[in-house]
Amino acid sequence: MYRSFGEILEKVRSAGPVTISVVVAQDQDVLEAVKAAEEAGIARAILVGDENLINPLREKVGLSPDTQVIHEPETNKAALRAVSLVKKGEAQVLMKGLINSSDFLKAVLHATEGLRTGRLLSHLAVFEIPGEEKLVFHTDGGINIAPNLGEKKDILVNALLALKSIGITNPYVALLTANEMVNPKMPATVDAKALVEMSEQGELPPGVVEGPIALDVAVSPLAAKHKGITSRVSGKVDLFLVPNIETGNALGKSLIYYAKAKMAGLVLGATHPIVMTSRAETAEGKLHSIALACLAHGDK
Repeated sequence: MYRSFGEILEKVRSAGPVTISVVVAQDQDVLEAVKAAEEAGIARAILVGDENLINPLREKVGLSPDTQVIHEPETNKAALRAVSLVKKGEAQVLMKGLINSSDFLKAVLHATEGLRTGRLLSHLAVFEIPGEEKLVFHTDGGINIAPNLGEKKDILVNALLALKSIGITNPYVALLTANEMVNPKMPATVDAKALVEMSEQGELPPGVVEGPIALDVAVSPLAAKHKGITSRVSGKVDLFLVPNIETGNALGKSLIYYAKAKMAGLVLGATHPIVMTSRAETAEGKLHSIALACLAHGDK
């Protein structure tokens, strides 16, 4: 159990720096995040892109002149080159730079040069919430819009494997819905029941998976008691699986803007962790995402 991003930073720092392959690295925000990770002692980078654009930015942000730069001015070729560094083991984490997200993910999923596992790509958000005793994980509020049951299984497998790789080996999992009753008119409740059955049958990585379950019951044993619900996960949830992107997006932004939570995120489902931050994310958030990726790469 991790109580804060600070604990993750310390854990990664103690293990030594991880190498990040940056795709189309001529992006000042990304280079500033890489510099912060380098100064924190958690990562070093290989910058792939147009060196004529990278070098002035590298000097501007004060990134080490020893940082390796691979010159490839053509965007799609740079993306494949950066992905190949991870595939060949020369880097352990992939990070998006100044490239369109669809082109970036196309390189990740390239049939021969990519990082495919056969599972769907999905997003894992991690929140440090004031007043809470541990970090909380949410999936998938960032990539998949309205996943069906098979896609939800992939999303859940991705998240459970990621939690295992960072040391949470038997997480408490809440499959969020509007209530606890299985109702054919509410497909999310039917899917939740099916996912619980998959977990019970050993089709998923280890975890205490419960659903359908509403947010109040998941976070509050008192709410569960008032509703007369016996729950193994209430008040202990590590991972929330949301039914669709709207739920995940609204829940995450509510935590950030109302509860003043800090957030980091990863793209999962590839052979290695992927950092794909938005420009709206804070410098601190970018650093935390890199730290999380460094921790999640495991022994790859």
